[in-house]
Amino acid sequence: QVQLVESGGGLVQPGGSLRLSCAASGSIRAINVMGWYRRVRGKPRELVASITSGGATNYHDSVKGRFTISRDNAKNAVALQMNSLKSEDTAVYYCHAEGLVAGTGEDFGSWGQGTEVIVSS
Repeated sequence: QVQLVESGGGLVQPGGSLRLSCAASGSIRAINVMGWYRRVRGKPRELVASITSGGATNYHDSVKGRFTISRDNAKNAVALQMNSLKSEDTAVYYCHAEGLVAGTGEDFGSWGQGTEVIVSS
């Protein structure tokens, strides 16, 4: 019922920047939290950053000061600006949203398909 479409991954050199974007569509009444997770092969998925509808943010310690999450509530969109990228940031990044479905008011939790970020020289 709620779909997330991501864009913006790719190959970048260490120290470079990338911007990930994600837009939600479908039967949406409200989105409470949007965020970005990442998964490195062989490791569990981890939260990178999240942002509430009120603008409160939360970051993984390893990205504080380098990544910035932002949100456009009117467009049901979230972005992740990644600066000073390191090789250990290499992963598949997933957009996530939690909220309420329009009409029924049921909770939803949706994931994007993932976008790969490779930090390498």
